[in-house]
Amino acid sequence: MKVIVTGAKGQLGTDVTALLKERGIDVFPLDIPEYDITDSESVKKAFDEFSPDAVIHLAAFTAVDKAESDRETCRRVNVTGTENIARLCKERNIKILYTSTDYVFGGEGEEFYETDSPKAPLNYYGETKLLGEQAVERICEKHFIVRISWVFGPCGKNFVYTMMRLGAEKDEIRVVDDQVGSPTYTRDLAPLMCDMIQSEKYGVYHATNEGVCSFAEFACEIMKAASLKAKIIPITSDEYPSAAKRPHNSRLSKKSLDEAGFSRLPDWQDAVKRFVALTKEETAI
Repeated sequence: MKVIVTGAKGQLGTDVTALLKERGIDVFPLDIPEYDITDSESVKKAFDEFSPDAVIHLAAFTAVDKAESDRETCRRVNVTGTENIARLCKERNIKILYTSTDYVFGGEGEEFYETDSPKAPLNYYGETKLLGEQAVERICEKHFIVRISWVFGPCGKNFVYTMMRLGAEKDEIRVVDDQVGSPTYTRDLAPLMCDMIQSEKYGVYHATNEGVCSFAEFACEIMKAASLKAKIIPITSDEYPSAAKRPHNSRLSKKSLDEAGFSRLPDWQDAVKRFVALTKEETAI
C-alpha cells in the first residue's frame, strides 16, 4: 500500500507518517514549500510521482483567531486545497481520510454531539472545515472524515507545551473553565488513522481521547503530571476575549467508532501523563 500524507510536517502528520513507515507502508510526505495543496498542478505532480492508493489529508490552516482576519488564505487552504485533493482521489479511485474538527458544531448545551448532529460553526475556521467535509463527501465516495479536538503531540505548538512553559514561569495561570471537550493525543490518534486507511469502513467518525474536561481542568492535570506548582485560576470565556468565538460544548460521541469496530482512544488523563513523561525523557536526552 502507498499513502500520501498531506501536512506531513505537522504534529499529527509527523506521528502518522512515522507509524505508517513502521507498519511497512510506503509513505509520500507532502508539505510546503515543496508541494502546495492550493495549487492543483502541484498536487497532481505529487500524485503522478507516487501513484498512491490512499491519502491522509491533514494539511490545514489551523490558526483559529488569525482565520478571522485572513479569511482568503484560510479558505484557500481548507476548502480549495481539500477540493484539489478530493478530485484527484475521485479521478484515480483513491481513498481519502480527512481530519475535521469539533468547531463544526455550535457548542450549545451539554449533550454529546453525534456525527450527524446539526452543524453551526461559530468561527470562520470551523466554517471552512465544514466546507472541506462537504467537499470530500460530495466529490469522493471512498472517504473517511475524522473529527478531532484539542490536539497535542511532541512535534509542534500546543496547549500542553504552553501550560508547561507558563507553569514553570508563573505562580498563577488564568485558564478558561466554561469550554468543555476532550484532548486528543497524536500518539493515540495516529494508530486509529492508520487502521482506518487500511480498511474500507468509510464514513464519519469522532476520535478524541476518552473523557471530557474544561481547559482549566486540562491545565490542572498538566500541572500535576509535570509536578509544577502553578495555581490554575478558572475564568470565563468573556474574561479571555479572542478574535474567534469558541464553542462551550465540544463533547463528541464515539458511537461511530464502536459501530465500525474501531477501538476508542485511552483516557485523556493517561494521555497527558504519557506525553509529559515523553517530554521529560526527551529533554533529559
